[in-house]
Amino acid sequence: MPRTKTSSAPASPAGSSAREAAPGGLVAIHQPNLFPRLSTLAKLFAADCWIVLDDVQFARRDFQHRARLAAMSGSARHQWLSLPTHLPHGRSTLIRDAVLTDHERSRQRVASMLPQYYAASPDWPLLRPELDSVLAHFHERAGIADVAEESTKALLRLLGWTGHTVRSSSLPARPGRSQRLADLAAAVGASGYLCGTGGMRYLEVKPFAEQGVIVVPFRSPLAGVWEGAREVSAMSPLMGHGISVVVDQVRDVTDVHRGCASST
Repeated sequence: MPRTKTSSAPASPAGSSAREAAPGGLVAIHQPNLFPRLSTLAKLFAADCWIVLDDVQFARRDFQHRARLAAMSGSARHQWLSLPTHLPHGRSTLIRDAVLTDHERSRQRVASMLPQYYAASPDWPLLRPELDSVLAHFHERAGIADVAEESTKALLRLLGWTGHTVRSSSLPARPGRSQRLADLAAAVGASGYLCGTGGMRYLEVKPFAEQGVIVVPFRSPLAGVWEGAREVSAMSPLMGHGISVVVDQVRDVTDVHRGCASST
């Protein structure tokens, strides 16, 4: 993957990522993903608040415990980075209750695979401290939600995100897929809910309207840094194109969706 231009650290570091979002902002509600895809990361970046959906059923075929790594060269070389996970309650185990089977082996796997793919990037020194923060979450009682959430926060910090996070398990919400999402959005005082293309297929708008929350469909581009954005980890474009290039692209997408929200 050719680099578009020489990159540098984002202009706005995310040291203020713990701040409270202003009432009436945008919210994204998404499960914690391990080093998430750029399409997911961009949606979270566009939000003032990320509600970490940790109290839904863990899915082994999803991205909570695994990430698809792609080579920076743009070749078709892909490899799954998967963390062995134990489900104490079987298939009904919630994400927050899933634990790493072998935390030390998993830590070593992350610590070795990511440099193999991305240490040649000029931006690797910027990523390295964030990776260390993720590796620090691998401990004897580590839950996959903790590791996955921190891996996402690490990438958001690289982008300069200034939002905040809260876990869905700490918020009141009624049952029903759309009703629950609407209640969660209202619980943090959001005026708009960013909904990905998958969610738009089933989402019912009425529960949101009743809470005074508008639904903002979120779509990311398909070309340039966004190629493979729905398939491979955002690590690849960040290290391949460069952090500052990706930051500019993500901010452009954010501006578009904020504009849509303000004009609704």
